[in-house]
Amino acid sequence: MGTISESVDVGVPLHTAYNQWTQFEEFPHFMEGVEQVTQIDDRHNHWVTNIAGARREFDTEIVDQLADERVAWRTVSGDIRQRGVVTFQEIDPSHTRVNLAMQVETSGLAEKAADALGVLDRRARGDLRRFKHYIEERGSESGAWRGRVAPGG
Repeated sequence: MGTISESVDVGVPLHTAYNQWTQFEEFPHFMEGVEQVTQIDDRHNHWVTNIAGARREFDTEIVDQLADERVAWRTVSGDIRQRGVVTFQEIDPSHTRVNLAMQVETSGLAEKAADALGVLDRRARGDLRRFKHYIEERGSESGAWRGRVAPGG
């Protein structure tokens, strides 16, 4: 299982960064290889990805979400096995650090090689940089969901 840990500092307030991150259907705008995310309900999303010609579909479940602090998820079905958490830290009133920690279970030979060569880390770093550009260019979030999803709830 590959482990990814990346962070980026964004030039927007904490609540703006968090609010934008909760807009899962916007992920294709800044995540490379993500074709579509469909929010099924407050806890579940369906993903369609296409990475290096390998199309994958999978479902995720939000297992812990606390406004302005974190969003944690795990896959529950499909072609991908992963779990992770994104946390948000206020640097100052107009800057936020976004931290990503993720574990990805690689299955195929190409995916295992990509993990060994650091491709997954570079992709996560690029996605966070694109998120930074996306939210800073917008200057405000496209929406927000500030509900609570408690572990085991």
